[in-house]
Amino acid sequence: MTLQELAQQWPAQVVSTAGGDIAYRRAGQGPLLVLLHGIGSASGSWLRQLQTLQSRFTVLAWDAPGYGQSTPVEAEWPTAADYGARVWPWLQALGLAQQPIRLAGHSLGCLMAAAAVAQRPQAVERLVLLSPALGYGLADPAVRDSKLRDRLANLERLGPAGMAEHRGAAMLSAQADAPLVAYVKSIMAAIVPAGYTQAARLLANADLDSLLAAVTCPVTVASGSADTITPAAACEALAHRVGAPYLSLGPVGHACALEAADAVNALLQATP
Repeated sequence: MTLQELAQQWPAQVVSTAGGDIAYRRAGQGPLLVLLHGIGSASGSWLRQLQTLQSRFTVLAWDAPGYGQSTPVEAEWPTAADYGARVWPWLQALGLAQQPIRLAGHSLGCLMAAAAVAQRPQAVERLVLLSPALGYGLADPAVRDSKLRDRLANLERLGPAGMAEHRGAAMLSAQADAPLVAYVKSIMAAIVPAGYTQAARLLANADLDSLLAAVTCPVTVASGSADTITPAAACEALAHRVGAPYLSLGPVGHACALEAADAVNALLQATP
C-alpha cells in the first residue's frame, strides 16, 4: 500500500484537550505507543508504524502543537516542557492516560518526548529516540543565533513549499526512491510557518542531554548511517553519554521511520 493510500486510511482527526486541540492519527488496539515527529514533519511521517504496529499496539501519532490543526503553544519562545505538557492532556482526552506508554520521538520530537517523560516518569515504560536533535542550548550564543536566523530566513524566503523542494531530499539517503522523496517533500510543504517558527526557537535553545538527566525509564537511541542532519556519530555519542544502547538503522537518512520502517518497527516492538 502506498503512503498516500495509508494517509487516506488513517486521516488526521482532532480532539479538544485542556491545552487546546490536538490533531492525530490512530490505529490498532493494545498497549499504547505514542509517536512525536520532527520539525519539518507531521503525523504522516509515522504511517508505516501505524500500518504495521496496529496489530500489537494502540498507535498514536500527533501533529505537534502549531502543526496541522493542532493549537500552538502559547509562548512565542517555547521550551520543550511546553510541548511535553501537551502530551498528557491529549492522552487524557482520549481516555488513555491511565496506562504505561511507550514513547518515541524523532529529531525535534525527541526533545518533546524527553520533556514529557520528565513530567510524568511513572507513566512511561520506555523512551526511543530516533535521529535525535540535541538542541543548541549549550552552543556559543553566536552559533545558536546564526542557526536560528538561517532556518527562519529560509522559511521566509522560500515558504513551506519552496523549503520542502530545497531541503526535502536531504531528509533521506541518496538511494531513496522518487515516490518516498516526493512524499517527504509533501509533508514538509504542509507545515504552518508560525508553528515551525516556534519549533525552531525551541530547537535553538534546548539541550537534550539536560532533559534526559531527569529520565529514569529505559532509553534507546537509533539513527541511520546516511543521516546528514543528525549524524550517526553524534547520536551514538549521545547514547554513550546517557548510558543508553545505540542501534544503527543501516544506510538510511534522517527520515528513518519511513526509509527504515522495518528496522524502526522492530525496535519499537522490542522488549525494553
